[in-house]
Amino acid sequence: MRRILWFRRDLRVKDNPLLSFGGEVLPIFIFDVNILKDLHKDDRRVTFIFHYVFKLKIDLQSIGLNLKIFYGTPEAVFEQLSGFDEVVASGDYDSYAKNRDLLISHKLHFKYLHDTYIFKPKEVLKDNGSPYFVFTPFYKKARVALITKDLKEKEVTGNILIKSDYEGITKIDTDISKLPLNIESIGFKTQNLHIINPQQKLEIFKKNISKYSEMRDFLDIDICSHLSVDLRFGTISIREVLREVLKLDSVSEPFVRQLIFRDFYAYSLFHTPHIESKNYKYSFNGIEDEQKFIAFCSAKTGVPIVDAGVRELLQTGNMHNRVRMVVASFFTKDLLLPWQWGERFFAKHLLDYDMASNVLSWQWSAGTGVDPQPYFRVFNPYLQSKKFDKEAAYIKKYISCLCRVEAKNIHNEEYLLCANIKGYPKPIIIHKEASKRAVELFKNL
Repeated sequence: MRRILWFRRDLRVKDNPLLSFGGEVLPIFIFDVNILKDLHKDDRRVTFIFHYVFKLKIDLQSIGLNLKIFYGTPEAVFEQLSGFDEVVASGDYDSYAKNRDLLISHKLHFKYLHDTYIFKPKEVLKDNGSPYFVFTPFYKKARVALITKDLKEKEVTGNILIKSDYEGITKIDTDISKLPLNIESIGFKTQNLHIINPQQKLEIFKKNISKYSEMRDFLDIDICSHLSVDLRFGTISIREVLREVLKLDSVSEPFVRQLIFRDFYAYSLFHTPHIESKNYKYSFNGIEDEQKFIAFCSAKTGVPIVDAGVRELLQTGNMHNRVRMVVASFFTKDLLLPWQWGERFFAKHLLDYDMASNVLSWQWSAGTGVDPQPYFRVFNPYLQSKKFDKEAAYIKKYISCLCRVEAKNIHNEEYLLCANIKGYPKPIIIHKEASKRAVELFKNL
């Protein structure tokens, strides 16, 4: 059988079911112009992806295979590929991915693999066969199912590489042309990223995992795994991560819970696809205010923990998970802006952007999603920064003009409303008044 092995969110050789079939194969990767056309030319994710696509090509060569790299739309690429029995790829759950795969399946038999998440979307269901929409019961059932889950490493079998031209990048447009194998060929600029091998990240994290539950929310202590971007692009398999952390017994449970939470969000998007852009519950959808949005996006809200988080995102493509929750709560409750605006802003800048996790997290903060944070619980950004960044080290790292301001004042809204700090604005809202307004709006729906 002649197969196309379509690498997408699985940019690795190790523990990849895509390589476990055997037979004649054509491994491919497509730089999809439908996605790339909307990205800025210095988008960090393209640098990250290009790095691992290049590494994947080398790793495949080490086992007698290769990677044919395309630049174009998937539809145009598959128009040029003939004489194959099927295409094999790991499935994805967002609307674009599902529509794309449906279109390709009309051209060639499409074999879906389960690889990106722990469970298949219909694997963890209620006894009546319906999906869960509250995390805790989902987690309990998933945790039991995980005990007998097959997490064995997927072995590479004897694949025979189909003869083709594997040099450079094959551009499919009105005609076919050959481009040099570099990021500039697809219209992007290489960004300065500190890329660490995911196995190395995992080994470091395993040494600190006993402190994960207690200290993961503190902003001046780096206790996180930093594997979210690797799981997003499949540079390490979810099975490998689970195999390693489950060896550590009970100390790994808080982290395992977070991995199952990641599954829950993808599962929720699969079963309720409309929540990609619409509320799951409540009709209130925020109040559009361009001035507030501009202040937020430019990190000029006058609320230090929020502005520091936005600056971290703009400068690095990352944002600490605790800060993400504080920022999203401030955006949707204090500023009362539509969660969709915040989701798109994060989607534009997050290195580890995953649609399911991002959409569901924003809806959780807005109180409109499946298993949401109750609308009457609103994060107080000043109490949050005081608790998790007591000395304001995180805030001062990203807001230099606050370096000479005492930490206790950085966490004090009344001080910030009255003080004149050179280079830093006063808060654009009063938290107590804004949160009260948000709760009243939801209460009266």
